[in-house]
Amino acid sequence: MKIEVPYGDGTMAADVPDWRVRGVLRAGSGKKWLKPKDERSEEEIVKGALKQPIGSLRLRELAAGKRRVTIITSDHTRPMPSGVTMPLLLEEVRRGAPNAEITILIATGLHRAMTKEEILLRFGEDIFRNERIIVHDCHDESTMRKIGILPSGGELILSKYALETDLLVSEGFIEPHFFAGFSGGRKSVLPGVAGYNCVVANHCSDFIADPHAASGVLEGNPVHRDMVYAAEQAGLAFILNVILGEGRVITDAVAGEPGAAHAEGCRRLMEKAAVPRVRAPVVITSNGGYPLDQNLYQLVKCMDTAERCCTKGGTIIAVGECRDGVGGEEFFRDFAKGGSPAELMELFLSREQSQTKADQWQSQILARIMRDYRVIVVAPLIEEEVRSMGLGFAPDLEKALEMADSIGPDEGIVFIPDGPGIVIVD
Repeated sequence: MKIEVPYGDGTMAADVPDWRVRGVLRAGSGKKWLKPKDERSEEEIVKGALKQPIGSLRLRELAAGKRRVTIITSDHTRPMPSGVTMPLLLEEVRRGAPNAEITILIATGLHRAMTKEEILLRFGEDIFRNERIIVHDCHDESTMRKIGILPSGGELILSKYALETDLLVSEGFIEPHFFAGFSGGRKSVLPGVAGYNCVVANHCSDFIADPHAASGVLEGNPVHRDMVYAAEQAGLAFILNVILGEGRVITDAVAGEPGAAHAEGCRRLMEKAAVPRVRAPVVITSNGGYPLDQNLYQLVKCMDTAERCCTKGGTIIAVGECRDGVGGEEFFRDFAKGGSPAELMELFLSREQSQTKADQWQSQILARIMRDYRVIVVAPLIEEEVRSMGLGFAPDLEKALEMADSIGPDEGIVFIPDGPGIVIVD
């Protein structure tokens, strides 16, 4: 059996004996998918959602009479098809408020700023040249406003561009998220356009360790609870969220009141994303290619999914191009300092919420995985960094399998080509 793993803009392949493959886990593979294929174009799908918003008036009606409108959108780390969605949102707003001053606010969270080239590629020439686009900077205190306290006790600090507006709208896409439950909806506000201290408080070690802070889980999730509160306090009035299928194309969309629309989007996604658990001593996974595999920091997401299918002490093989390097300085330093995964976990769990460090949440999850499993990273562009962090390194998938087999030859394999895209269920 030839398995192809998404890698950057292409794939990486390896031959595996058929009898070793215990399962290939993909969205839609959990049960027979009876819904007929949607023959509408991506644009038609989005227009349909905007015409029939959930729990809300149409966006054009909400925009009527508004002088200032802010639309929050995703940054370069997310495969958001803004070239399709943003023109339709702008058109809808201007139907209701032709003369409104519209600001497109790029939700970077704690990520680096988008480059001009990335913004142009995301939105296209017309929007890039003619619209007011602001890239959020969580460290720029001059653009931040403290507006309250989160349910968790952390300070609620948000971008003034999200607050000083007459109508706040967001676009995003919904996929499983390894500690927020799902992306999309309220997540555009926190962490999207929140201040640094606000984000780290929400991502504290106690929350990350909470069993409810898991992929596909919203009920009882403390991370989600803070995020919902932040979106409500910001006055987020309307969302457009899409669901992406194979090839990162829009297969579904929801729009309307943030809570109701996001909940419906999550329900629809779970119909395809929920996949029954299959265990094996070796799990091969990836982030589904670019842009989600652009750095090692993001690659922890697919490892988290793989962990749920790997037998204790087994091997997780994570494939990612990592063209943007490691992706987090503190994330790299946590492991490069040489402490064991168990020691790192003890350190993170000892920190109070107010002591949370940058990237700690990603480090905490990776340390948990490394403590219980052997992790081999296939990322030829960052060999030195991978080795420095105490992770196994392989230049290609064939070599990674050889390394795994040196521990337990001819063991069963589970293959998860898009780890962040599914939710493992029992």
